[in-house]
Amino acid sequence: MNWDTIKGNWSQMTGKVKEEWGDLTDDDLTEAAGERDQLVGKIQARYGVAKDEAERQVDGFVAKH
Repeated sequence: MNWDTIKGNWSQMTGKVKEEWGDLTDDDLTEAAGERDQLVGKIQARYGVAKDEAERQVDGFVAKH
């Protein structure tokens, strides 16, 4: 699945995103609105990881779904 598909189906994907990153709030997901960079930023903020680590996690998530 590519990011355009995830973005297009964001409301359906939020459950899977919350399974992967349970510390993200509904507000975080609403603010991210399917934007990859926004999601990366939210993961950085909630989990205290570097940008490259957050991007790696998001890329792994996309590869799984």
